[in-house]
Amino acid sequence: LNMAVHFRRLLHPSSRVAQSVVPSRWSQTAAAVQTQPDEEPRFKKFIIYRWDPEKKEDKPHMQEYKVDLNTCGPMVLDALIKIKNEMDPTLTFRRSCREGICGSCAMNIKGSNTLACISRIDPDTSRSVKIYPLPHMYVVKDLVPDMSHFYDQYKSIEPYLKRKDETEIGQKQYLQSIADRDKLDGLYECILCACCSTSCPSYWWNPDKYLGPAVLMQAYRWMIDSRDEYQAERLKNISDPFSVFRCHTILSCTKVCPKGLNPAKAIAEIKKMLSSQ
Repeated sequence: LNMAVHFRRLLHPSSRVAQSVVPSRWSQTAAAVQTQPDEEPRFKKFIIYRWDPEKKEDKPHMQEYKVDLNTCGPMVLDALIKIKNEMDPTLTFRRSCREGICGSCAMNIKGSNTLACISRIDPDTSRSVKIYPLPHMYVVKDLVPDMSHFYDQYKSIEPYLKRKDETEIGQKQYLQSIADRDKLDGLYECILCACCSTSCPSYWWNPDKYLGPAVLMQAYRWMIDSRDEYQAERLKNISDPFSVFRCHTILSCTKVCPKGLNPAKAIAEIKKMLSSQ
């Protein structure tokens, strides 16, 4: 508590620290998007999917906005926030971390699934940017897809550590070798943005039966965890003809993953494990 009070005093407008350090940081941030007096505006078109379910007569349509790149941050999410704050407060989309960690701002930008917060705006003002919600999902409103089915599938694989002997849960650590821990690299980093699953034609065709790249990669992550004791049961739960084997190795999932992961490889490993049973 004393430390918190100390920092509040340091950052008070009357303190020397606040006068010397904080304003300089604010000025640096403001300077990044501040237009110079003699600088001509650079307007870029953003053509965005719009649909409001509360307006019964309103059909899905594309709406055009012009954004001055001189007064906008470098990412597509910056442009969306600027449009919402300054032009059209009805524009609806998800966002949170702005650093490619939470996966909230997943959408289809320029024909490819990605995260708006890490998608740079093309400085060429002659080219417009088209933005849609993630494809082949029900739309809640504008750029907000309904993720309920996706999360239900994720829940179905039981994405947590399972032990057969639960008498010692919470009593001691479950140790893991460095080599076993290394096997999880490239799997645990998934942020469940659904970019990969919604870019997969097999998932478009059978979303009710095929689990999709994101969920299968997380299933594989728990199958190969040396601390988990339910590998056989996990494999059995997805051994039907559709859950895994609807994957036709199109590799769209790997191509669009904003974290640079390889869901197709994880699915191939699951297929090998199922085939060897």
